[in-house]
Amino acid sequence: MRRSAAPSQVLGNVGKKPRFTPPGKCTAVHLKNETKEMDQEIKLKEIDEKEGGASLLSKINVQNQNENFTHSVESTGKVNTKPCFTMEKCSKAEMKMLNVPKADALCLPTSGTAKEEAAQEAPDCLVKYFSVVWCKASKKKHKKWEGDAILITKGKSVILKDMEGKDIGRGTGYKTKELDSLDEGQTLMVGGKEIEVMGVISADDFSSGRCFQAGIGSHDTDPTALSQTNTKPFCKPFKNVCQPSTKDNMLKDPQSCKPRHDPNASNSLVMPRPNASHQWMFNKAGLPVVDVVVDPYIASNLRPHQKEGIIFLYESVMGMRVSGRFGAILADEMGLGKTLQCIALVWTLLRQGPYGCKPVLKRALVVTPGSLVKNWKKEFQKWLGSERIKVFTVDQDHKVEEFIGSPLYSVMIISYEMLLRSLDQIQAVEFNLLICDEGHRLKNSTIKTTTALTSLSCERRIILTGTPIQNDLQEFYALIEFVNPGILGSLSTYRKIYEEPIVRSREPSATQEEKELGEKRAAELTRLTGLFILRRTQEVINKFLPPKTESIIFCRPTVLQLELYRKLLSSRVITSCLQGRLENSPHLICIGALKKLCNHPCLLFKAIKEKSCDPMSEEYDESSLYEGVIDVFPQDYTSDTFSETDSGKLQVLVKLLAAIHELNSSERQVVVLVSNYTQTLNVLQDVCKHYGYSYTRLDGHTPVSQRQHIVDTFNSKFGSAFIFLLSSKAGGVGLNLVGASHLILYDIDWNPATDIQAMARVWRDGQKHTVHIYRLLTTGSIEEKIYQRQISKQDLSGAVVDLSKTSEHTHFSVEELKNLFTLHEDSSCVTHDLLECDCMGKIDHQNTSSEKPPISRSCQLEQNHGKPNSKKPLSMSQLMQWKHFSGQHQTLADPFLERIKENVSFIFQNVTNPTSP
Repeated sequence: MRRSAAPSQVLGNVGKKPRFTPPGKCTAVHLKNETKEMDQEIKLKEIDEKEGGASLLSKINVQNQNENFTHSVESTGKVNTKPCFTMEKCSKAEMKMLNVPKADALCLPTSGTAKEEAAQEAPDCLVKYFSVVWCKASKKKHKKWEGDAILITKGKSVILKDMEGKDIGRGTGYKTKELDSLDEGQTLMVGGKEIEVMGVISADDFSSGRCFQAGIGSHDTDPTALSQTNTKPFCKPFKNVCQPSTKDNMLKDPQSCKPRHDPNASNSLVMPRPNASHQWMFNKAGLPVVDVVVDPYIASNLRPHQKEGIIFLYESVMGMRVSGRFGAILADEMGLGKTLQCIALVWTLLRQGPYGCKPVLKRALVVTPGSLVKNWKKEFQKWLGSERIKVFTVDQDHKVEEFIGSPLYSVMIISYEMLLRSLDQIQAVEFNLLICDEGHRLKNSTIKTTTALTSLSCERRIILTGTPIQNDLQEFYALIEFVNPGILGSLSTYRKIYEEPIVRSREPSATQEEKELGEKRAAELTRLTGLFILRRTQEVINKFLPPKTESIIFCRPTVLQLELYRKLLSSRVITSCLQGRLENSPHLICIGALKKLCNHPCLLFKAIKEKSCDPMSEEYDESSLYEGVIDVFPQDYTSDTFSETDSGKLQVLVKLLAAIHELNSSERQVVVLVSNYTQTLNVLQDVCKHYGYSYTRLDGHTPVSQRQHIVDTFNSKFGSAFIFLLSSKAGGVGLNLVGASHLILYDIDWNPATDIQAMARVWRDGQKHTVHIYRLLTTGSIEEKIYQRQISKQDLSGAVVDLSKTSEHTHFSVEELKNLFTLHEDSSCVTHDLLECDCMGKIDHQNTSSEKPPISRSCQLEQNHGKPNSKKPLSMSQLMQWKHFSGQHQTLADPFLERIKENVSFIFQNVTNPTSP
């Protein structure tokens, strides 16, 4: 049967038939094997009489070897092609299959319903997997195959899946003998489609999903093709031998090509040499291979993990880790020196290359948040100076056209916002390397920024991010698709093969089979992405950092806050929302109102006044939510009234700032005060003015050109500011604020990455003082629920976080909303109650048991069910290892917490001391 262009036949498949071999060469071998077949059949018959067919299948392991074949001439004169099996491993089904003519292999399902056949199947049916090609059923002699697929056989049923994992055909009622005898070249009818078997797939390949991702993960090209590199280049016959050597000739001369730096020097950092297949693909000219050595000045200042990172990035962008792929994701946690690693890589490749000393890069593009543009330029100047390399930063005064017209600049640094404005000019420049700092903002492949960057022709792409997975696996896929397009297939393929099985395996109702499949798919996804993703945690530099104390402080709400909270929960909007009566559920408006109330009642008061002043507003839900709430406020209450006693968190903050200011009066100890909202920063700014604290502020309204100067002034030992007011959205990523030793996170965000990034501004390389980090939460409120949800999403190493939802802010079940909109007034800490800890907060309890599993309750909002993962940044089980303090303690060892305990209901505290044994 002549085959046409199925994808596997066009691209090549290990299961395709080899070339025809004259049959006369194997006649003797066939006669010898025929005798062995008869003996083997007799032995199998004896076994079959003693035991059932099911036990026989479990004892015989059939291994189909598709690449070796023998051919024999039958008495009819026809050529019969059959696999060459070793007789000791050949099953009875395969024995019979060898004598089945190909013309008789067309199998049609017998009559009978699926229920009847399922009842007849044995419970322990053996499942087999085959790679096939398929087309619509027809009587044409020459089939036109439409695509590749995977055939799954079990008992008397079959399932046909396309290469995206979708079911495209099902059938039942087949004869068990017919399915057992399926082999390469045989055909079968499945649900109106005709398929032809191309080969057998192992159970491991199917469970891991490798069979759906043909060609992914291969490191090398066929080394047998290396012989082509030995061909000598064409030489002109009348070329003047006395002609002076050109630059190209010098590059081809091994004597003239030497490493730029000594690879044998002590502490030298030498990049790996390309292997044979890499040379065959990228060194067609046969240039000599030269060692690539990192500049000794930079190499001498690198930590061990940074050297490993540079080697990883070099191998990735050179296509050494995955054949034909040049992207990488450096996902080190914050403070591990991702910027320095990239600077070392760029400088090395701008001056060196593995083939003939030719530099790999001519121009590199660094795209970064606006607040970090000046910081990148500063880091380049710090490590390379202003004479060795010229770096061009794009801003209002320096346009892209200047970079294009000047040959002096090798590196362009631009913000994401300026990139969108200057996209046409940037597309005209040929960049050899693209680096996206804080690349997790590319988690949505449909936004303008991602689309613009994808349109650039540069193949070598690097994403830098400390939080590669923030909400779900689809965001993870978007990052991977950007750096290495198509390596995981289409989005629908990715969902079917990886995301959906992994999600099902994490559900409480998952069967054992679904759990095993999900674990294997997750392991395979980790293996694939591990080829081009590198992540190290803070532990690699802990020994170089000072101690850190992290405290989670649960603040008692004030009487006014409790009254307003109850009034909001009793509103018609929230009641209708919980009962599911509203189609466009306004739960986001309700959540926003409750979060404002937790920060300070004046924020809620201002929102109510704004709505009352705008009677034409179309926001009916928000107006009805605030109905009657204004009556709860005191009659003389105004939006300009500032009172710290109205907010439990603000009371704690004021006392905490006073303690820090008094206890560190002998030396300069400054504070970073972080919030997610500009309105809240305004309230905190009023606190600074009221108590006379000097401050500086960085938020979304701060000009980009001034941000780095503000940071440098604050970090300077001669700086005068006591408090740094920071917006987590505008400056919570990438900034280096090691001048501060205290960081207070005033409110909480749905996305744990936002808070993690903000808290990492202080405890990082370069910090010299003991660091104190405080997170303020209102006891029993929605903030506790958000914190519990954050905990359930911080499992980055497992690649699955809160997968039951595709959008964190828009999809909530009714049960989840009931838990969100519940005020727990009778608990000093709902999170501690979920731990079922027996310390009761009466002593500074620290649980020594590491075996206690995480608690799973409905109010934890889809917390992962299963075994605790010790690699999580923070989990419910790890909270058991923290110290637990109740606000009713007589004394607290921490002098700062001792000052605020009157307004605190509970405290979790963890001390990290890298220098302790």
